[in-house]
Amino acid sequence: MSIQLSNLEHLPGYIITERLDVVYGSTVRSKHVGKDIFASLKNIVGGELTAYTELLEESRQEAIDRMLVKAEALGADAVVGIRFSTSSIAQGASELFVYGTAVRAIPDRGTAFNNRTAPTANPYSEPFTAAPQATQVPPLPPEGTKNQ
Repeated sequence: MSIQLSNLEHLPGYIITERLDVVYGSTVRSKHVGKDIFASLKNIVGGELTAYTELLEESRQEAIDRMLVKAEALGADAVVGIRFSTSSIAQGASELFVYGTAVRAIPDRGTAFNNRTAPTANPYSEPFTAAPQATQVPPLPPEGTKNQ
């Protein structure tokens, strides 16, 4: 079963038929001492701390996977409104938390997103017309005067 993920409150091309529950996943990770020493040296000269980038990427994926297990257990088709949060748990350890709303959804037969096809109508086929000219706005009254 493939669960769709969206950081939007809706799922484009689908109609949400049922909101099931809030689902979440988290992981707590600590830094590796060797990588921490290397990162401290890298901090002196500047640049990306790739060891930390990789650690965060692994943490995000693990938290998402845990959230998906909960969504599947509810029979969800998608999770919408996905958000990430981080917090410091202890010296050198952080939690990465992801949460969203598990929903059931059906394809919206009236949208162009159905079956991943493009719309048949060409939005550029209409003749181009210039936007109407803006009207002049009167200047503001001088400071210290009241509108009467």
